[in-house]
Amino acid sequence: MERKHNKQQKLHVKSGDTVIVIAGNSKGKTGVIQQVLVEKQRVIVQDVNLVTKHLKPNANSPQGSIEKVEGSIHISNVQIFEDGKAVRTGRKLNEKGKLQRYSKSTGKFI
Repeated sequence: MERKHNKQQKLHVKSGDTVIVIAGNSKGKTGVIQQVLVEKQRVIVQDVNLVTKHLKPNANSPQGSIEKVEGSIHISNVQIFEDGKAVRTGRKLNEKGKLQRYSKSTGKFI
C-alpha cells in the first residue's frame, strides 16, 4: 500500500513577526502578524487590509452593525521588517545545530 506524506511547506514568517506589505492596496504599511493560515498560505496582519463586514441583527445588536476587520494577505506579499527596512530571510544551522531563520543582508538570526 502506498503511503501519503502530508508535509507542510516551511514559511518565512510566523505569528508575532513585524512585516511590511510589498504588494497590493496596502503596499508600504507595516504591522504585526496576528494569524498565519498555513493551508491557504495567507496571513492576517494587524490594522492592514481592513475590509467592511456587515453583521446581521442579533441579541447583542438588534440593529445589526458594520465593522472593519482585517482581511488576509498572501504570504508572498509580505516581508519581514527589521531595523527600518524589509529583509530577505533564509535558514541556517545555529550553534546548537538547529535550523533557524536569519537575515540575508546582515547575517543575524531572527
